[in-house]
Amino acid sequence: MGQSGQTKKQVHLNVFIRGAGHHAGAWKHPLANPKSDLELEHYAELARIAERGLLDSLFMADNYSGLGRRLEPFTLLSALAALTKHIGFIATVSTTYNDPFHVARKFASLDHISKGRAAWNIVTGHSQADADNFGKPGHPELTKRYDIGDEFVEVTKQLWDSWEEDALVYDRETDTTIDSGKVHEINFKGSYYSVKGPLNIPRPPQGYPVLVQAGSSESGKELAAKTAEVIFTAQQTLGAAQEFYTDVKSRLAKYGRTPDQLLIMPGLGPIVADTEAEAKDLEDELNSLVDTKKSLKRLSNYFDVDLSEYPLDAPVPVDRAKPYGTVKGGITSRHEVVIDAAIRDNMTIRQFLSRSYGGHGHVTFTGSVIQVADFIEKWLNEGGADGFNLLPAIYPSGLETFVDKVIPELQNRGIFRTAYEGSTLRENLGLARPENGHKQVWALRREAN
Repeated sequence: MGQSGQTKKQVHLNVFIRGAGHHAGAWKHPLANPKSDLELEHYAELARIAERGLLDSLFMADNYSGLGRRLEPFTLLSALAALTKHIGFIATVSTTYNDPFHVARKFASLDHISKGRAAWNIVTGHSQADADNFGKPGHPELTKRYDIGDEFVEVTKQLWDSWEEDALVYDRETDTTIDSGKVHEINFKGSYYSVKGPLNIPRPPQGYPVLVQAGSSESGKELAAKTAEVIFTAQQTLGAAQEFYTDVKSRLAKYGRTPDQLLIMPGLGPIVADTEAEAKDLEDELNSLVDTKKSLKRLSNYFDVDLSEYPLDAPVPVDRAKPYGTVKGGITSRHEVVIDAAIRDNMTIRQFLSRSYGGHGHVTFTGSVIQVADFIEKWLNEGGADGFNLLPAIYPSGLETFVDKVIPELQNRGIFRTAYEGSTLRENLGLARPENGHKQVWALRREAN
């Protein structure tokens, strides 16, 4: 399967870290540690396994409300940076409930601490509950959130660019550490932000941390085409993934960008074992640990009927799905993704439940090592993905199995690295280091003075 010779497309792999694992029943499984959510050593072990497998990066989700047990991303990822050498770190930070100066400073710090391995997953906020926790009068509607987010990212980039590359001089003879003529106010004034600058830390080693975006709504796709270098997305069928891939890549040209400047990485929840039968046994075991009634109640939120009133082997009543955009809370585009998959795959309610258990709306795949590698290679070569954001069912065993068995198979096929290509996350992702966006402005300002 796949292309021949030295022109084979290379798959990029990121792993989404969390406590016991991504399957809804993982925390009950004997192989999991259900109390690991707040333990640094747990995440350190995942980082070491992922780095052993030469994965590109670790991804950490975040929000500002609910009863989650998530550590704060900058705190955890800074600690992990000290324990690793190569793997990247993607922190989720909202543009609606933060300020550009703080975010620019924190990401510059993480990039310096990790020697160029930081990335920012740009999100616009989750729900009204987030607004309540920040004393805001209301959660902005979608279009406004993306307008705010667009300006927020621009301010942040300008703050990173407020330091020229050679502003640090450490000249003992002149008793000078910083060339103040190469550190600049940005004096940004926009619709939402007014920021003087400069930033109080030098430009990040990568220029900018890698910019990641996770929205699949129309506004999200447009922001990704304009700004993002990696997009995390959720498609449950190859057909839907191909349509999304083509759509987003086709938007890049109007922003002066080329398709290789944006990597598209759908989420993938793999359950893998030496044989398909063993993998399915593990899936069945995990599914048996989930409360079906609670899951049906949660999934019924997508419909104007109660799914528990239907037989489990009946077709998903897609004709009773609520109109897209009307479901409150959660990720705006996820409603469309899960209903689209139910239609494309003619799912029964039982299948719909099983898919929801393992991947939070992302595609799941259960099979042997060879079958999982086939799945990845097919999506890679048929225009569905540049890589995957992995969601192992159980931690750490699910990640260990993938690293120790699937990675060698991908390497044998010539579609995954056998060593890290560079020292920064950008280099390992094949992304260029951005020049200072104000380089010419700063040069003209010096000439004028």
